[in-house]
Amino acid sequence: MTNDSLQMITNRSNGFYFLFDSIIEANAQPDGSFCQEIYMEGRLVDMAKHASRIADETLLELLKSCNGFRQLVHSIGITVQCDEANQPSMPVIYENWGKTNKYETGTRMKTLCPTDGSEMIILLSDYDWSEEDDVPGKLSFEFSRAGALATVSVFFYFNEGYESPQHIENGPIDTKSPEYRDMISKSLLQLGNNTRLKNAINKARNGEDVTIAYIGGSITEGASARPIHNSCYAHQSYVNFKQRYGKDNGEHIHLIKAGVGGTPSELGMIRYERDVLKHGAAQPDIVIIEFAVNDAEDETEGVCYESLVLRALQEPNKPAVILLFSVFINDWNLQDRLSPVGKHYDLPMVSVKDALVEQFGMTRQEGLVITKQQYFYDIYHPTNIGHTIMADCLGYLIDKVDRSIHSEMDIDLNKLPIIGNDFVHISLLDRIHNTHIAQIYEGSFQATDTDLHSVGLDDQTIRTPQFPNNWMHTKETGSNSFILKLHCKSLLLIYKDTGSNQFGSADILVDGKLVKTVDPLLIKWTHCHPIIVFNEQEANDHTIEIHMSAGHEEKCFTILGFGVVQ
Repeated sequence: MTNDSLQMITNRSNGFYFLFDSIIEANAQPDGSFCQEIYMEGRLVDMAKHASRIADETLLELLKSCNGFRQLVHSIGITVQCDEANQPSMPVIYENWGKTNKYETGTRMKTLCPTDGSEMIILLSDYDWSEEDDVPGKLSFEFSRAGALATVSVFFYFNEGYESPQHIENGPIDTKSPEYRDMISKSLLQLGNNTRLKNAINKARNGEDVTIAYIGGSITEGASARPIHNSCYAHQSYVNFKQRYGKDNGEHIHLIKAGVGGTPSELGMIRYERDVLKHGAAQPDIVIIEFAVNDAEDETEGVCYESLVLRALQEPNKPAVILLFSVFINDWNLQDRLSPVGKHYDLPMVSVKDALVEQFGMTRQEGLVITKQQYFYDIYHPTNIGHTIMADCLGYLIDKVDRSIHSEMDIDLNKLPIIGNDFVHISLLDRIHNTHIAQIYEGSFQATDTDLHSVGLDDQTIRTPQFPNNWMHTKETGSNSFILKLHCKSLLLIYKDTGSNQFGSADILVDGKLVKTVDPLLIKWTHCHPIIVFNEQEANDHTIEIHMSAGHEEKCFTILGFGVVQ
């Protein structure tokens, strides 16, 4: 793009922000480069609709394709603020997904943006767009080193003839203001029985070891917090607890963070023994469970969630369990489905949705504290200030419990479940864990997959591969079936999703009958996928066979592990 093509556009009255003052972080890539990728596919419409309040369906429809995007958008304004001394400019790449080959045949537009906060304009008319262009794909910001941070904004300017609503002012957020504290107070969904939580607070004040565990999906993992390991709500909440209730700098307060992105409580209940209890090495005093935006695809519609809650509550050390309900940019979560579990067992509950959604629809004069552009990094995840709000909501609950009268009795667990408790005693079975409960014949699933979904656990800055003790079928390992023989009531399979076309579908047979065919390419990114193979009332002997589907014999498939209820 020539200098003559650059225009400084200062009137942002017509268009919308895709990113607004968003903190990005350089991640090491397989090719040795360092960048932050921001995906547009499936997110442009929601960002326009919910963050910028664009309600015109004609405009929203145009954002769904490259042809429509070019018709609507005149140019892209990008600002980058980066304090890296050796990076006065940053390569930024806009990429469309292609029709024939999604990641290879679409148009790529690359420009250098100054890192001093001044705006660079990309004029779409300066580029030749391919007939292969299907949908807007992603933006990539390239850094000179891993871990470097920058603050970016991306604004899509509309062509003449298209009008956007008046923009909401993103004013300063005063976390000490009465308005902010009032917003936080609305997150208190239920104080609940406080016996266990007060016990944990008292232990902390006495200088005894106290462990706080957080289990959930990508929000608990810390997605979109920068840096993720200490800006996520879990770490902020843990630090707040240390400072408020700990003794001698709170070194006796310990953190367990067990968030895995894109996964539901269906996987969380299998991970609990490994990631929270550390195979018996840890006994959390407080457990925060956050799956309110991850359980939409839960096959049991709450049985897995209640099973996980009960698993935590039934531990011998009697931990306090707090249910946390986060929210997506479209104001959605599963609070209505899952909060009855908390009411049934009289548990403390926090709703970020209840704190935020009402004020999102207000003006500053009416009581708006934070806009959606400020709270949401993308359509799913909070910004750093969003993570702070989540931590403050938890802190408000804990403070209220601390100030309240001690409940007379502990939580009553001698009652029937409100949804179901089928999986309370589930165990992980993989290459090294609990192999004594089954006879395993690997067949052609002899290899071990190392290209795995990796996450940052606890306060680690490195990422830990999930389910490394797996069984993988490859083209070279043959065609024999994987056979599992065991006595159990319920069985879940955890398999690897991927975007690689080297993978193919597999058939699952139980006692000689085909029960499922699973396709690892449906999700199109590398992550852990649990499914229920069977769930019965009584334990029986079963033989499970897994083999590649017809026509997929030379493809790969990875069995990450199993969840077993004996």
